Formats: sequence, C-alpha cells, structure tokens
Amino acid sequence: MDNTPPPAPPTATLLDNFSLEMTGKDTAKLEEARPTIPPGTRINVTFLGNEDLTMRRAAALTVKRLGFVPVPHISARRLTSPAALEEFLAALQEDGTVDNVFVVGGDPTTPQGPYEDALAVIRTGLLQKYGVTGIGISGYPEGHPAIPDEALWDALEDKAAELRERQLPGSVTTQFGFDVDPVLSWVEEVRTQGIDLPIRIGVPGPAGIKRLMTYAARFGVGTSTSIAKKYGFSITNLMGTAGPDKFIRALAQGYDANRHGDLKLHFYTFGGLKATSQWVADFRTREGI
Repeated sequence: MDNTPPPAPPTATLLDNFSLEMTGKDTAKLEEARPTIPPGTRINVTFLGNEDLTMRRAAALTVKRLGFVPVPHISARRLTSPAALEEFLAALQEDGTVDNVFVVGGDPTTPQGPYEDALAVIRTGLLQKYGVTGIGISGYPEGHPAIPDEALWDALEDKAAELRERQLPGSVTTQFGFDVDPVLSWVEEVRTQGIDLPIRIGVPGPAGIKRLMTYAARFGVGTSTSIAKKYGFSITNLMGTAGPDKFIRALAQGYDANRHGDLKLHFYTFGGLKATSQWVADFRTREGI
C-alpha cells in the first residue's frame, strides 16, 4: 500500500511561507495582528520618505521580537550618501535584523544621493560587509509607468546576474496586479531568460475598492472593466471592498511548477495588517488547507 501523502493543492503551495508588507508606522498594528500571522512569516518593512532611521529600525526590531522574519527595504534613490547606507546597515546589524533586505530603486525620479537604482546599491559590496545573506529585488509583470519595459528587463537580468556573481541568495517580489494572465506570462518569460530566483507574486490584501483603484493608478496596474470583473469588483461602484480570492484561485489553476518555478505570495496590506492576515487565515480554512 502506497502511504505517500498526496501532493499539496496549488493554493496551499502558493500560500506556504507567504509574506506581508508593513510601514515603519505599523508596529502597533503588527502587535494586534500577531495572533493571525504564522510564526516565522517574512514581513517587509518599507523605506518611505516620511520615515526616519529610528522608525524603520524600531519596526524591524518589532518584527523580530514577535517571532517573524524582518525584511527591511532599502530605497536606493532615497539614500543621500554612502554613509547613510552604512548607517542603516550598521543599525540593522547591531539589532540582528540585517540578514534579509529588499533593495528597490524607490519613488524619487532624481536620486537624492549617489545611487540611481537597486543594482548600484548591490554593487557597493556593503550589503555583504554588514552581514546581509539574502536580497530581494523587484519585478513588474505589467510594466512601470515611468520605466520602459526594455529597461525593466535589463535591470532584472543585471540584478540577478550580480547576485549570482556574489553568490548571494535572492528572490523577486512583484508589483501587485488584478489579472493573472500577464503575471504568469511574465513569470514564464523570466524563466526563459534563465532567471531561476524564487518569485513572490504581489497580491493586494482585502481593501476598499476606491483605495485599490488609487494604488493601481499610481503604479500603472491595469483596471479595465473586464479585469475588474475577473478580480471580483466593479469600477463603477467603489463603495465596497474586495479580496484576492478569485485572483489566487486563478493563479493556482494556471500555476505549473515545471514552467513557473518557485512561486509564493506577497501581500500588500492596503487594508491593514490585521485585516490581511485574518483574511489569509480565513481563506486557508475555506480552501481546506
């Protein structure tokens, strides 16, 4: 008799070891959400312009204290100098929160210092100097409103190559979207380009439709009537809320590990940490996983 357990359903595979995102101001909210977040969950801590070193440092420490894995962001174009980067990394090293970081170009169009993009930060060698052992980089399945697609592909390939050369484990976290089709097509193209890094697919947590639409417009995410209907909301009625149920089920249905490689989910917590983590717990229950 074959006692081999059946393979996990695709939804379970995608949700296993999912990650969350918070800002430096969300420490109290993380405390509230703690009971519904699995221990060891990776939690990204953003690097916003209205937050300072003390706030970012306190947030990463809170993540660690509560039994989760902190992944502080480093926004390249917000760094005013190499000293500012070293100050941040040294603080993380002192706190024991430096193992994993996520390096992104950041919002400013013009760099506030010497780093024009994430690759420039990785190439400094400072991440390794201060003990970073895992680096996250960004991906854009639907493109970027301010960056040509060709430049995005070049950047992704260059960053992946730099991580390989430095023998640094890495992963890609994508911008969120509402349509599974471009996401899976993009992932296949990533694999065709020889990039085998694990990919975390960005998913918006449950939130008000108006808020979701606002963020979608900001990041160039498609929100046509047909896409909205597929996702589960109407762009003509912005009063309700929407969760990623249909998106995740469609992603699971189209997911083929042989073609798409290692995929997980990353939740952008537009509606709040507690609401998102509770939604994930409830969804897993509904799906029987």
